[in-house]
Amino acid sequence: MRVLVVVAPGQGAQSPGFLTPWLDVPGVRERLEWLSVVSGIDLIKHGTESDADTIRDTAIAQPLIVGSGLVTLLSLFPHPSTAYSSIGAGAGHSVGEITAAVGAGVLTAEQAMIFVRERGKAMADAAARTATGMSAVLGGEADEIVAKCEELGLTPANMNGAGQIVIAGTESQLQAFADNPPDGCRVRPLEVAGAFHTEHMGPAVGWLGRLSNAVTTHDPRIRLLSNADGRVVHDGRDVLRRLVNQVSNPVRWDLCMETMADLGVTAVLEIPPAGTLTGLAKRALPGVETLAVKTPDDLDAAWAMIQEHGSISHLDSNPTWRMLVAPGKGIFRRSLDAAPGDELQQSATVGSVDTLRGSTPVNAPHGGIVVEWLVQDGDPVSPGQPIVRLHPVGDHSEEIYA
Repeated sequence: MRVLVVVAPGQGAQSPGFLTPWLDVPGVRERLEWLSVVSGIDLIKHGTESDADTIRDTAIAQPLIVGSGLVTLLSLFPHPSTAYSSIGAGAGHSVGEITAAVGAGVLTAEQAMIFVRERGKAMADAAARTATGMSAVLGGEADEIVAKCEELGLTPANMNGAGQIVIAGTESQLQAFADNPPDGCRVRPLEVAGAFHTEHMGPAVGWLGRLSNAVTTHDPRIRLLSNADGRVVHDGRDVLRRLVNQVSNPVRWDLCMETMADLGVTAVLEIPPAGTLTGLAKRALPGVETLAVKTPDDLDAAWAMIQEHGSISHLDSNPTWRMLVAPGKGIFRRSLDAAPGDELQQSATVGSVDTLRGSTPVNAPHGGIVVEWLVQDGDPVSPGQPIVRLHPVGDHSEEIYA
């Protein structure tokens, strides 16, 4: 079986003029103009004319990255249903997780642009309160790097896998790490505004959390991997909560790639501004075909990859609010003795998926009537595998589609 994973990069992937060739693709300019109006950021100007210092500004970089990803996704998949039936899983790194959430059907493009605009502004404001930063640590032993971070009060903010960890904290803490790094490490300071994905971003989390209370979501129509723990998330409200909390918590891209391996990924396609995540995949997922879509010249190869590696998603033909799926690979332990026809209350726990790392509960966020159990107690499950099919009751369907 072939499995295609589409990934969206995070902040730092942008470069001056990267959107210029895309303006010749039919519909791209108009879509960028619309998303510019929604976000209040001139995406065309910043993606074609602005210099590196300008687009490094967090308040500009984040809407630019998400906006560019959204318009190029439509060049790859003009009709969302085509994407839902082709993509085995989707994921995004840091701010790219917002792009992935739109691609999975959780948020609309307009919701995403407003959310990322406020995210960028709030993170920039939080970064301005204290002199903080980030450094890339290449090589060395991950456990030793994490231990050194704990010793100095730093946070391993991006666990990227493939021998790369990004650490974050105050400038003095970063300097102390650079002066005496663990054996085998190379330390490279990053040109970013602050210590993203750390406690220093707490004020941004509070603001985004309040805004998120007014956001309507849908459940993902593909398997969507979370930066928090690499798990498959199938509840739209949970996706949004994770997007908020992600701002002050580490990005576990290493665990996302572990889940890709568990899914049997055969191809990874990265949308613009592309290159970073396919580079990590080449080192962490040997034998997997990769493609970084950087310019429209790459579209033919991308369409060929989609044709070769695309597969039918069970979440497309079965609405996700009727299907509970495994959050990761492990053994399913059923904790609820419910037979077909029994009604589950909202947020009922039906069981867990157990691994050597721990146990993850499987909840029914909207409740429903059991139609059929698709796995039994003690069965091995893979990420996103259906566990139980539910029929919605009461007003649950209205809650999701309001």
